[in-house]
Order: sequence, then C-alpha cells, then structure tokens
Amino acid sequence: MKPVVFTKLSVMMLLEYFVWGAWYVTMGTYMSEFLKSSGLQIGAAYSALAIATMISPFFIGLVADRYFAAQRIMGVLHLVGAALLFYATTITSNSTFYWIILIYSLLYMPTIALSNSIAFQQMTDPGKQFPWIRVFGTIGWIVAGILIGTLGIEKTPSTFHMAAIASGLLGLISFILPHTPPKDNPENTKASSALGAEAFVLFKDRPYLIFFIAAILVCIPLSFYYGFANLFLNEVGVNNAAGKMILGQVSEGIFILAIPFLFNSIGVKKMLLLGMAAWILRYIFFAFGNADVNLWMLYAGIVLHGICYDFFFVTGYMYTEKKAGAKIKNAAQGLFTFATYGVGMFIGTWFSGFTADYYKLEGAYQWKQIWFVPAFIAVAVVIYFLLFFKEKKEVKSA
Repeated sequence: MKPVVFTKLSVMMLLEYFVWGAWYVTMGTYMSEFLKSSGLQIGAAYSALAIATMISPFFIGLVADRYFAAQRIMGVLHLVGAALLFYATTITSNSTFYWIILIYSLLYMPTIALSNSIAFQQMTDPGKQFPWIRVFGTIGWIVAGILIGTLGIEKTPSTFHMAAIASGLLGLISFILPHTPPKDNPENTKASSALGAEAFVLFKDRPYLIFFIAAILVCIPLSFYYGFANLFLNEVGVNNAAGKMILGQVSEGIFILAIPFLFNSIGVKKMLLLGMAAWILRYIFFAFGNADVNLWMLYAGIVLHGICYDFFFVTGYMYTEKKAGAKIKNAAQGLFTFATYGVGMFIGTWFSGFTADYYKLEGAYQWKQIWFVPAFIAVAVVIYFLLFFKEKKEVKSA
C-alpha cells in the first residue's frame, strides 16, 4: 500500500470514530443538562443508533453497494450529518431531539461499513493491513475524549459542534479518498443477503445458538454503560469524566492484543465467561464507588471496559467466523452485528432508561440501585451460559 493511500485511510478512520466519540459518550449528560430529559428519554435517544444498526445493512446491501461509489456516498452522508449535529443543539423538545438523532444515526451508521469497504478495497493482505488502519479509529475516539476534557466542554453543546466540524471535514475528505466503485453482484443486493439470512444455518449448532442468545442478553448491561456512565460520573463529582472514560478505550486497545493468544490457549468458553464476569465486577464497582475514598472503584469500572468488550464481543466475532467458515462468514458477521448492536442494544437502551427512571427519587438518580440491575442481569447470563454452553476448546465450523 502506498504511503499516501495509507495516510488517507488512516485519517478517514480517525475522523470516522472521532465523530462518534465526540457526541455519543456525553449525550446523556447533555440531555439531562439542557433538555431536562428523563431516563427513558435518554435511553430512547441511545436506541436510535440501535435502530440505525438494524436498518443500515439494507441500505448498504440494496442501495449503496449497487448504485454508488462508496467514497462519494460517504462524503454526502457526513456532510448532511454535520448539519444535523449542529441543528440538534438548537432543539429544546425531547421528542424533536430524538427524531433528529434518529435521522442522524441512520446517516452515520452506514458510513462504518462504507469506511471499511473503502479500506479493504486498497489492501493486498487485509489480515495484516487492516488492524493498522482500524487502530486509528480507536485513536480518534480517544482524541475526542481528551479534547472534550481539555476544552472543558463536557456539559455544553460544543461536543456536538466538535463532532459536526469533524463530520463536515470527513465529508469533504471523502471525495478525495481512493475510488471504490459500486459492486456488480446481484446476489449481494437481495434483502436476505443484507440481513445475513444465509447464516441462519448456524442456529442448528446448539453451542452457537446458546452463545447467540447470550450475546443479545449481554447487550442489556452494555447499554447501561453507554447510556448512563458519563451522566453517573458527572453526578457523583468526577472531574473531566469524559476524559477519564477514554481509559476504557485504552484498555480495549491493550486487551485486544491478548485475544488471539488466549482464544487458542484457554478456549472460547473461558474467554466469554471472563468477559461476562467483568460486567458483573464493573457494575459492583460503580454501585459502591464514589469520588472520594472509593474513587479507585470508578477507575476500575472504566478500565474493565477492555475485558468487558474485547473478551465477549471481539471474541464473539472470532467465534462466529470460526463457526461460519469461509462461505458464509460475511453473512454471519452481519447477522451477529444485527442481533447485538441492533436488537440487543435496542432492548437494552429502552430497559436501561426505564430502570433509571424507576430508581429516581425526588429528581435524583439512585445510582447504587440502578447499577445493581445490570449486575444481576450479567449474573443471570453467566449462569445461563455455564449451564447450557458446551463447546470444545478447539472450535470447528458448524
């Protein structure tokens, strides 16, 4: 890969995830501060991305891949998205804000797949080259958190403005990215292909079906973290909460390096159980942590994000690929994403919002009780997984 192409792709990934990290992490805090939103309204706003995750495969498979060059449609989506992010900060109604975020999410989520498509098109050895490009996405998310903390804009509309500027910049840059023409493959333009229906055959394999159900269920505690962790940390008095939350992305980058070795040495079941156990521990730390003598618990809960996410979801993607084999691996990964970040997160965001409101007393969130709920759910998923998941250490295709 030529250095100029590598540079363009790296900047693309950095800005792609910078945009996401700039507004997503602090949205709950913004809504609470400026819109006086309830927990259910915050959960609903976060569910917008889950809805977009379920819809975007159809957009990519049925429209973008067939009729448009990937870099051009990504440019248009980011430019329109930038305008929507600016407009969102002028809204004073929770219901209107929800619809703006939903429309924005429907524009943003397809750009994840489009950016990956643009990158893969330029690679001769994706297995070796893609991680070096994708790591800039994690760096972009971290940079967004650092800037929010450094500029002191965590509780202001400026987080959306910063995301909008980056989105507009990426929109313009997209038009000079390497040309990625539309695919001319009728098989990939069917609705069933977009959903990953070919991978339904995996459900005949009992261990994978048990894992698949667990993956959807574990998205419920995940939703609590994404939707309410920043608001929680701010309310308990943690300074520069967004800046400190980037430690989660740092740990994610560190722990992901260990996964290829552990996957083969300790087996998929232990890997997945470690990930789920980390969810329990995280929420116990959050329940009993504070900004005083137990500040270390809050830091530990943040840093555990690397194990929580990598050991379950990254391992889950690897497990899915092993089970699927070469023929249906793309469909299987699409189905796994649809089920987790789509269906699972949709259920989780609404449930977390309902829970937050249920444990709100005289206008104040009862955080200990709130964090016990995802901890108990994670315990239930672990018990279910221990009882029913029977997989050999060496995973074979279904």
